Amino acid sequence: MSLVADELAGVVDLFGGLTRAELHRALEELAYKRGEEPDADAVAAAVDAAVESYHLVPVERDDATLLVAGPTAFPTLPEGAEDLPHIMDVEARSVDRETAAAAARDRLDAQAVEVAKAGEADRADELVEVCYDLETWAAVDTAELRERLDDV
Repeated sequence: MSLVADELAGVVDLFGGLTRAELHRALEELAYKRGEEPDADAVAAAVDAAVESYHLVPVERDDATLLVAGPTAFPTLPEGAEDLPHIMDVEARSVDRETAAAAARDRLDAQAVEVAKAGEADRADELVEVCYDLETWAAVDTAELRERLDDV
């Protein structure tokens, strides 16, 4: 099963947030529903890539880390996903935008430091774009981060 990052964001957005394990289970259910064999390695790689690209943002909540739709995502439901809330025993959750934005900002700040130290110009350019998306998504000031990344 091939899912783009926006579709992963759509699945987590359907529930308001999912743990990695719940997202993996949702994608397995979706694969079965489509008559496909789930590929756990491909799912893990797709989730990791969506987190890396800020389509999904990990947010610490109570005793779990939830993945929520992030600042670069345009959440889109993949075919058949609308039935997932009826299939899975996961209650809808609510993670407010400010909490998710703070988590994204903290992660972005840490990555900006790493990228600057490593001199990774291509990744710095990608993170500058994430800064703009984050500012639009949640009205977070990232001017200092962009300045740091522009110097890479």
